[in-house]
Amino acid sequence: MTDINGRAAVVTGAGSGIGMGLAKELARQGATVAVADIILENAGNVAAEITAEGGKAIAIHCDVCERGSINAMKEEAQAALGTIQLVFANAGATSFDPLMDMSDDDVDWILQVNLHGVMNTVRAFLPGMMAAGGGHLCATASTAGLQPGWIPVHAPYSAAKMGIIGLMMNLALEMKPHNVGTTVYCPGGVATGMKENNARYRPARFGGPGETEVHIPADSFKGKQIAFLTPDDIAPLVLNAVRTNRPFVFDHPEQVESFRDTYARVVEASYAEAAAYFAELAAANQV
Repeated sequence: MTDINGRAAVVTGAGSGIGMGLAKELARQGATVAVADIILENAGNVAAEITAEGGKAIAIHCDVCERGSINAMKEEAQAALGTIQLVFANAGATSFDPLMDMSDDDVDWILQVNLHGVMNTVRAFLPGMMAAGGGHLCATASTAGLQPGWIPVHAPYSAAKMGIIGLMMNLALEMKPHNVGTTVYCPGGVATGMKENNARYRPARFGGPGETEVHIPADSFKGKQIAFLTPDDIAPLVLNAVRTNRPFVFDHPEQVESFRDTYARVVEASYAEAAAYFAELAAANQV
């Protein structure tokens, strides 16, 4: 079991959406929270709401694409809250543009914020957790990473989110002797405002912030009826998975059939084909 009450937590991308929901629920369950976001004003608003409800939170600027920014955020969080033993690497950005229509900056930003941002955050906080004798890492991936064939026109995003899953599953083995647990959260449809606000979070080195909404091609969700949950809906579910040290947490149980159709059955069929090939090879060698 992972204790939440009385521990210090950091949530990246906590100025809105899923991160905001997690930060508020952590405070409700007794954690002190560093609300980290690339837009400090948003982080400040969330921290103020937590404080108004009787919790303890601080707002910190953080650009997860920059190691220096993460390290500065870590130092500020630890100075204010003590050793951080709960880390939610949640900051992210999305894109639904065809791969060959994307600029180098577009691709680099999606990979940097979604994959390297998680890697950078994990690497910054793990030494403190290990020295403290334990803790828990939770990273926000996506159903698009768990089953990358689910939604078309989403290639760099799916690649980055699938990378998070691989990172966290492998890190679980590495961190077991240090009592550091890992959880991967794969949202399957949460109303975060990302469509309207995504461009506002774009760092200067990738072209800077803008106001353009994310364009989602009709084919991306063709035939898929998704009921979008709210961040408040899913936050207790995610924290329960952290508390019980589960490796995965999902929020749309009906999507298991899509997982089987677009990933599990495809993988199993490929293994079956390999098994048949080697069986035929063995039989031929015995003739």
